[in-house]
Amino acid sequence: MKVSDLLTSGNVFHNLEAESKEELVKTMIQSLSAELGKENTMRATRAVMERESIMSTGVGKGLGIPHAKINGIERNFAVFARLKNPLEYGSIDDQDVELVFLLIGPDGQSTTHIKLLSRISRLMNNDQFRNAIKQAESADEIHKIFSEEESGMH
Repeated sequence: MKVSDLLTSGNVFHNLEAESKEELVKTMIQSLSAELGKENTMRATRAVMERESIMSTGVGKGLGIPHAKINGIERNFAVFARLKNPLEYGSIDDQDVELVFLLIGPDGQSTTHIKLLSRISRLMNNDQFRNAIKQAESADEIHKIFSEEESGMH
C-alpha cells in the first residue's frame, strides 16, 4: 500500500498554522471527520494524544509521525501537513517539527500499520524528497511529490 493512496487534496496541508502539538493533532484529525464520523474523530484524537503522552512521535529531522490504531474503522487514514512555522514537539533530536504525517489505522491490523509507518519513515528520511516537500508551493504539489516518489519505490 502506498501512503500517497491515503492522501487527497482535502488531507494535505500546505503552510498549516498551529500553536501547539494538541492543536495540530486536532486540526489534522478534524480534516478526516467527514470520513471518520464524530465518534471516531474523537476516538482518534484521544488515541493519538494518549500515544504522544507516552512517547513523542517527533522522530527527528523536523518530522513528526503521530499515529494510533482505533476500533470502529475498517481502513487506514492519513493526513500530511507542512507547517507554516516550526513547532516545538518534544522530538528525539530536540528539533522543532515542520513536517507532520498523521496515520490512523484500524485496531487489529498491526502489520499494515507498521508497514505504512516504515514506508513513511523511508520516504521522509530521503533529504531530497524532504527538501522538495519543503519547497512545494501548494497542497496539490505536495501530493504529486509523494506520488512520484512512491512510483519509484518497491
